Parts: sequence; C-alpha cells; structure tokens
Amino acid sequence: MQLVVGLGNPGARYSATRHNIGFVVLERLAQARGGQWREQFESGTADVSISGERVLLQKPQTFMNLSGFSVVKAANFFKIPAKDVIVVHDEVDLPLGDVRLKRGGGEAGHNGLRSISEQLGTQDYVRLRCGVGRPPPEFRGDLADFVLQAFPPEQGPQVESLVEGAIKALEMLFKLGLEQAMNQANRRPKT
Repeated sequence: MQLVVGLGNPGARYSATRHNIGFVVLERLAQARGGQWREQFESGTADVSISGERVLLQKPQTFMNLSGFSVVKAANFFKIPAKDVIVVHDEVDLPLGDVRLKRGGGEAGHNGLRSISEQLGTQDYVRLRCGVGRPPPEFRGDLADFVLQAFPPEQGPQVESLVEGAIKALEMLFKLGLEQAMNQANRRPKT
C-alpha cells in the first residue's frame, strides 16, 4: 500500500483556496476511482486502486501546519515507509498549471511539508508540486495571504487543467515508477 496525502485546510472557508489544491486533486481522484471518504487518523481517507496498487488517499483535517501528525498516524498504522508517501501540495514557485514530481528536498517555507518532514523524521518522500503561481506585482499582503485566497473565476480553466495534470502525474507515477513519471510529467507545457 502507498499513501497519497493531499494538503489543505479543513472547512468551507478554505475549500477553494490555492493552499487547498491538494485536497481538490484527491477529491477528484477518489470520485473518478470510486473511493468513499471516511474519518480516521484525524483526516479524511479513501481507498482506491491505481494501476493495480492499493492506495490510501488522505486529507489531513489538522490544519496545514500540523499535517504531519495525521500523516505519521496513517503511515505507522499501515506500516508505510516514508519512501512510499506521496504528498500533493500547492507550489508558488511554479506557474499556475504546472505540475512537477520529485523525491525529497527542502520545504521552501511550506508549513505542511515542514510538519510532514518533522513527523516522518525525513524529507525523503515524493512530492507532487502543483503550481499556483506567485502573487501579481500589485498584490498587497504576504505569501500566506495569497495562498489562502481563492483562485479568481477567470483562472478556472487553468485550475481545471492543473487538477487534471496532477491526476495524470499520479497515474503515471503508479504505472511507470518515479523516474519515468518525472521524465514525462516534468516536461514544460508547450505554449
């Protein structure tokens, strides 16, 4: 079994924000694969099959900064090593719509990743980085304010493309393995 964690914050207030793109991707994936959500490990979880592998989808309900507590509970219960944990998260350093797979690395100021790294005791897990872009020059506020805002309606098609691209990247990951999936998913989109 592998664990795919979508990062976000619980509650209607945050549901459409950039910071919740991990939740959105997992909700869509569970819907497409017939996964039924239930509450366990201070999170929503759903079992699905991807390329013949049993996968536990997890949406921590502890708020972003404490996501690692839910993740480690699920990983310990199912004896899933950190290398088999995949975290789907928002990434401001990628343009809106880009997706990138990678193993390990730093947290780049992302508190959800920091919490997971601390609780797992390693940074050696897979990340599916979902590009939400950086604030425009006229934006007034800090980065946290930006990621906690909803996508504007005119970005709807790009957000939809981002979600579809993230799901395809996860499917490639389970079908082809990390290296080949990275080679395909990490190509820059043609403009």
